[in-house]
Amino acid sequence: MIDLHREFGDIDIYLFDQLLRGRITPGMRVLDAGCGGGRNLVYLLRAGFDVSATDADARAVTDLRTMVSAIGANIPAANFRVEAVEDMSFPEVSFDVVVSSAVLHFAGDDRQFDAMVGSMWRVLKPGGLLFARLASTIGIERLVQPVDGRRHLLPDGSQRYLVDEAMLIELGRRLHGTLVDPIKTTVVQGQRAMTTWVLRKNMITS
Repeated sequence: MIDLHREFGDIDIYLFDQLLRGRITPGMRVLDAGCGGGRNLVYLLRAGFDVSATDADARAVTDLRTMVSAIGANIPAANFRVEAVEDMSFPEVSFDVVVSSAVLHFAGDDRQFDAMVGSMWRVLKPGGLLFARLASTIGIERLVQPVDGRRHLLPDGSQRYLVDEAMLIELGRRLHGTLVDPIKTTVVQGQRAMTTWVLRKNMITS
């Protein structure tokens, strides 16, 4: 019997969907921006992807390096960096895929949110894929309480920077990106809403 958890770890089910549909394939360079302990990277590491990751929490990066060593993946330690998403030091247009899973809603304000998205977009190659899962107001508009700008108090008691559909569509337009999938949102029992935003960076044309 295949040990699915060993193979895939605790991968985001919506990121797994991108794998199943062939949008993330071996040979691609993948960056997990705000990786935590690397729960979304287990399969990619086992499958031999060229993986890089950042997180502002040094302990998270240490945990990820330990996991990489345990898996036996031959990846330089320099690929895993203690850096905030908005201050990543990777070169421009370096990656085929950038993953941002449950990270962007920790932005403190519009400036930080824009800096985080801009940093991820900067390192993404033309034709590359940005996969983001983030909290939103979609479907729970009447249940969240504004705190400051787009910062809201959610029914689950947390405060998050919340986007909405119109904002994501306009942001994609400004970035010159194309939606790969319709914007999809899961409402978790009236407590929070998690939105999947998958955007392809348009090729540069003369």
